[in-house]
Amino acid sequence: MTPPGITARVALCCALAGGCTAASPTAEAAPTNPVVTARWVPPPGASWQWQLTGRVDTTVDADVFDVDGVETGAETVAALHRAGRRVVCYVDAGAAEEFRPDRGAFPADVLGDSGGFDGERLLDVRRLVVLAPIMAARFDVCREKGFDGIEADLADGYTRDSGFPLTADDQLAYNRMLADLAHVRGLSIGLKNDLDQVAELVDHFDFAVNEQCFEYGECEKLAPFVRAGKAVFSAEYELDPADFCPEARRLGFSSIRKRTGLDAWREPC
Repeated sequence: MTPPGITARVALCCALAGGCTAASPTAEAAPTNPVVTARWVPPPGASWQWQLTGRVDTTVDADVFDVDGVETGAETVAALHRAGRRVVCYVDAGAAEEFRPDRGAFPADVLGDSGGFDGERLLDVRRLVVLAPIMAARFDVCREKGFDGIEADLADGYTRDSGFPLTADDQLAYNRMLADLAHVRGLSIGLKNDLDQVAELVDHFDFAVNEQCFEYGECEKLAPFVRAGKAVFSAEYELDPADFCPEARRLGFSSIRKRTGLDAWREPC
């Protein structure tokens, strides 16, 4: 029998250094009490651009750029910094994507169903010790390229058809681990969607990224971020800006309209 606390210490090792593995098939303890370094926290009302496809248009007038962490090079990040912008690194933290260079790092037994996403397999987020070094390596790439923060996508796998019996507590432990991984690297991190866990996670995350909360009438759930002095970056696809911008301004959100392809086009509030 493994002595109490050993799994937690191994998980913390992974979180800090990204250099250990484990094969336990069930829930594992989350790392605790990480070493936190100073980091950027975007304030409510900061303007943003979200572009995940195509060549990044650095001329867009926005305070914050959220761009793909693999496809975007360090030179683009540096150019945006010279222009006074902050840059967020998009990372899929809840799925293994067939088209990513680290696809082979994921053991087969942590890969679930697609959840409706082509070319992706949702992850067994109970497997903290296995997934911590993989996510740490992804976050290290972001840090090495000079990014200021992380957008951790698919941070709500427990609500999706993953193929695993994931619970809300499993997701909380995983999301807190992601926050620790970012913070020990001096990076901020945004909570992507996962609206039902905002109250438990607002103190662990530095901003929020959301899709379509105005369309579905869910935006009030993100208000704790603004009350904590942290930005909410929101995007709508179907609504006209006139239909959501007045409410976005009332809530203190940074809201834009985007096409679903997430190219350079945007309509800001």
